[in-house]
Amino acid sequence: MGIKEVLTLAGGLGLFLLGMTQMSDGIEKAAGAKLRGILELFTTNRVMGMIVGVIFTGVIQSSSACTAMVVSFVNSGLMNLYQAAGVIFGANIGTTITGQLVSFNLSKYAPIILLVGVVATMFSKNQTVKKLGDVVIGFGVLFMGISTMSSAMESMKESGEIVELLKGLTNPLLAVLMGMVITAVIQSSSVTVSIVLLMAQQGLFFDVNICLYIILGCNIGACTTALLASFAGKKDAKRAAMIHLLFNIIGTVIMFIILQVAVNPVSELIHSISADEGRFVANAHTMFKVFQVIILLPFSGLIVKMTYLVVPGKDQKVGYRDSFQLKYIGDKVLFNPSTAVVDGLKELERMASLANDNLNRAMNALITLDEEDIKEVYEMEKNIDFLNHSITHYLVTINQSTLPIEDLQGIGALFHVANDIERIGDHAENIVDMAVRRKELGIKFSPEAQKELADMLAMVNTMLEKSLKVIVGSNNYGVMKELHEMENYVDAKEKEIQQHHIDRLTQQECTPEAGMIFSDVASGLERVADHALNIASYIIKRDNEDASAEA
Repeated sequence: MGIKEVLTLAGGLGLFLLGMTQMSDGIEKAAGAKLRGILELFTTNRVMGMIVGVIFTGVIQSSSACTAMVVSFVNSGLMNLYQAAGVIFGANIGTTITGQLVSFNLSKYAPIILLVGVVATMFSKNQTVKKLGDVVIGFGVLFMGISTMSSAMESMKESGEIVELLKGLTNPLLAVLMGMVITAVIQSSSVTVSIVLLMAQQGLFFDVNICLYIILGCNIGACTTALLASFAGKKDAKRAAMIHLLFNIIGTVIMFIILQVAVNPVSELIHSISADEGRFVANAHTMFKVFQVIILLPFSGLIVKMTYLVVPGKDQKVGYRDSFQLKYIGDKVLFNPSTAVVDGLKELERMASLANDNLNRAMNALITLDEEDIKEVYEMEKNIDFLNHSITHYLVTINQSTLPIEDLQGIGALFHVANDIERIGDHAENIVDMAVRRKELGIKFSPEAQKELADMLAMVNTMLEKSLKVIVGSNNYGVMKELHEMENYVDAKEKEIQQHHIDRLTQQECTPEAGMIFSDVASGLERVADHALNIASYIIKRDNEDASAEA
């Protein structure tokens, strides 16, 4: 086997990997938000989660990508470990679809597939169609890589050294180790199994049964991606990756023992439903995975509990009021494009809750003149400014990364949301400035003024609560009409109490200094109501744009 054949084989492998990556990335861009919604909606029990995992992985053609996404879901709190277990189990079946496609020898259709993808990408103005075109191109490139590798492997039969080397591969443990190492390096069991499949088709193995052991090793090596992805995550994210590893280790041990006892009957069974050696490898991969899931799915709860032994302890929780700390985003939090915007929204919701609390604390300080409240408002305002800067930087960063189309189209609205929340924090600081002034000058508020401001604050709080629910996506139907009505009511209330304030000044029931503070606070609360309306408006507009893009 000369240098030409080696380079051809390497080039074919490169095309295969490129095609796999482009397919997976293209599908995540085109349908990542929909797939995320499916994962969230249909993983309420382990059986349904397993079915979703099969379909999800079959679509994106990568169990590694599916498992890494599940790890990020667990890290974000969108999925618990018991739900994740079902999806991970299903992903192990879904990943065998690539081998099945390769075994049907679709390489002769690769030029046509490529042409369809190029036409869709170049001539369609619809972004979703363009992304799907990228997926089709990836599919075509994948099969061109298979064709190139297959051609290179034909010459291997003429190489005495290669034949002798493969004939010497008879030790099952060595075969498992080889499959594990190669897959860990390539980070795709689908690629390794496809290579083994092509080699089997060319008759390069002295005993094709050795492929069964290589496949078992591939299963363990495929866990590398999820394990690496979990390193930056929380303990539950690490446990989710560990579910994947434990499933494959336990499943491999079980299958290894069965093969040691009855390799020939197992081989004969697989051969009986396989047209050739390539189909034998693909069918073996699928049957092994299905068998492992059937055996281990009833014990998924026990496997989850085992992960707590492997990854003990609890994370240091970041409370929603903890200063100068990010809870859902940042360098120490697992990043995945499929959940990047979701994590950003959760951090925005936390920031909005802090701003709302600070507003109420500032209003309380205005009336009670409590020194601790005054001090805490100023400290929390610094924290809100920190969050605004950090979230904005995060949004800029993810806007430049590979996000699903729906997420990219709506990300601009989140910059406005962050700005409106920060302005609410500024109004709280302005109010506490007036509390300090009132305390220093001994200014008094009449009971009527205090009650009017309290009533107006209650309305504003209701608006902020509804806006917070919009941020987290809790039943947004009809909320804008309700918020507009409430905002109009707040506007009318402000005009009403401003007139009452003028009447009190006229009747000398309050001092001009108290009147100025009262007027400024009332105006500030009205502006907070405007910001609450803006927040909901931007989020709902973003959601509507996403829906239009999908249509």
